Amino acid sequence: MKHLLTVAAFVAATSAFAEGQTHRVAVHVDENDPQVMNMALNNVQNVRNYYDSQGDTVVIELVAYGPGLNMFVEGKSPVADRISAMSLEMGDSLTFAACGNTLRGMSKKAGHDVALMSEAVVTPSGVVRLIELQENGYAYVRP
Repeated sequence: MKHLLTVAAFVAATSAFAEGQTHRVAVHVDENDPQVMNMALNNVQNVRNYYDSQGDTVVIELVAYGPGLNMFVEGKSPVADRISAMSLEMGDSLTFAACGNTLRGMSKKAGHDVALMSEAVVTPSGVVRLIELQENGYAYVRP
């Protein structure tokens, strides 16, 4: 009986491995620096490529707030083309979260609504979103 339990445990572990794991990663951008933005996007692509090569999947959420929100501002983002391409390539496994607090502040300062790229989804608070993601098992990366 002990042998059968060992075999059953091995088969269950092997099956889980064969199906691959799902990893969750939160990437944080809070600087209006094209190098930091590009590094964050490089991290996203490299993580995706690595887990794909392992037969695993990865769900990534890039959260931008403060000066980093410029990453998502329509007509102003220095990485707009990369965001659009990566969004198309990675689909639902990549989310771009924009801080609503920062967006309201930017709009107030500009005297009009600041438009974000269509790929960005507004979340009430970027900091709170990062906390929620980590509480839900996401690994945290800050380039």
